[in-house]
Amino acid sequence: MTIKLGVPSKGRLMEKTFDWFGARGVELRRTGSDREYAGAVGGVDGVELVLLSAGEIPRELAAGRIHLGVTGTDLVREKLAIWDRRVKELAPMGFGHADLIIAVPKFWADVDTLDDLDAAAAQFRKEHGFRLRIATKYHRLIREFLQANGVADYQLVDSQGATEGTVKNETAEAVADITSTGETLRANHLKLLSDGVVHKSQATLLKSRVAKWTTDDRAALNVLTNLLGLDG
Repeated sequence: MTIKLGVPSKGRLMEKTFDWFGARGVELRRTGSDREYAGAVGGVDGVELVLLSAGEIPRELAAGRIHLGVTGTDLVREKLAIWDRRVKELAPMGFGHADLIIAVPKFWADVDTLDDLDAAAAQFRKEHGFRLRIATKYHRLIREFLQANGVADYQLVDSQGATEGTVKNETAEAVADITSTGETLRANHLKLLSDGVVHKSQATLLKSRVAKWTTDDRAALNVLTNLLGLDG
């Protein structure tokens, strides 16, 4: 048996992950062409590299099909109910930083907090006869956050494209999305609520709590975590 390590298959997340492991004496590399999701691990025996989309990695960890994985904590919390029973965070990796936030139009001068949003949502429903729409890809996280903060009279509408553009396109009145610099929000005349940060995400090395770990797997994990300077 070998430990399966799931890593994002492309882009800066993949490159930064390769760099992070490489700086600790573990070489990760693609094999074959860019269209082939195959890779190899050097510097430690008994570990196999599996290249996946960042969004697939939480589910593969939770199903036990991979032992370790690198992805954003926002995706883990969104895709996995009771996530901490299914995966363990081994190490924040210091890159891939992004905040999941709630933003409203800049011209909503009286809406600065979640309490203001709750009042605006109630007024919106009274005036328009339907609930204020919040566009997002993060239904679980946003619903839990708004419920915990007492915001009612809203509906979440799914956005798989340019979420920040939904207000301009009049398919939503507010948005909840990932941002790293805030530039896209400003370009679309949106403002972050002062207490509207839902989750601060970054790339994190995770361990599956449900994968099968043989004696050899655990020995390989010990070697790997020692190289990485972690407590497995």
